[in-house]
Amino acid sequence: MFGLRKSPLKLAKHRTVDPILAPTLLMMSKEEESGFQQDTAGETECGQSVQELENYAVYKAEETTKSVNGCLKIAEDIRDDATKTLVVLHQQGEQITRTHMVAADIDYDLSRGEKLLGSLGGMFSKTWKPKKTRPIKGPVLFGDDEVERRGDHLEQREKLGLTPAPKGRSHTRTPPSEPTGALQKVEVEKAKQDDALSDLSNLLGELKDMAIDMGSEIERHNKALDPLGQDVDELSFRVKGANQRGRRLLGK
Repeated sequence: MFGLRKSPLKLAKHRTVDPILAPTLLMMSKEEESGFQQDTAGETECGQSVQELENYAVYKAEETTKSVNGCLKIAEDIRDDATKTLVVLHQQGEQITRTHMVAADIDYDLSRGEKLLGSLGGMFSKTWKPKKTRPIKGPVLFGDDEVERRGDHLEQREKLGLTPAPKGRSHTRTPPSEPTGALQKVEVEKAKQDDALSDLSNLLGELKDMAIDMGSEIERHNKALDPLGQDVDELSFRVKGANQRGRRLLGK
């Protein structure tokens, strides 16, 4: 029977425990102890982990550069659309002015017709005088402000088939040689991001100025449309009176 007893000294040979880590290992379960041993063993692979982190840093830097360039491309597209809108607004302003000038020409011709209608009707007929509620003022002329100069410049470029404005890209800083290390690659990407952000800032400032120009052009349209509407109403009233006078003459 004594030969079947296991000696406790033989158990100690299966496993060697660090006296410092012994209290900690005694409190761990088998799963925790296995994970702890793997973590301590992974410390020998520290070089590979650092390499992975460096690759990830380069990847994120390149991804950020692509995102910034995408924002810059969107801003450039918005700038192109805003340029076309500004040109259209300027053309509409010129159309309003031309329409008002035509209304002034109609006033001149209508005045001559009214005088002719007033002289007709015979010696004993009552002199006819056209009714006028207000004089025709004609188009509102604005000074050669910045909006007009800018719109005319952009319109001329559009007629010539030129691009509305050059792309506001700054001179990118090129590295002297192809970067080899991860830190150098990250620095190169940061330089690209700085250049793109500088261009984006300039584009946003330009878009702000163009938005102000659009607001000024629309305000000018509103100021020109009110007198045009009043003159058109006055001409319509006088044309109706002239038509009534003509029908009376023809009835006699």
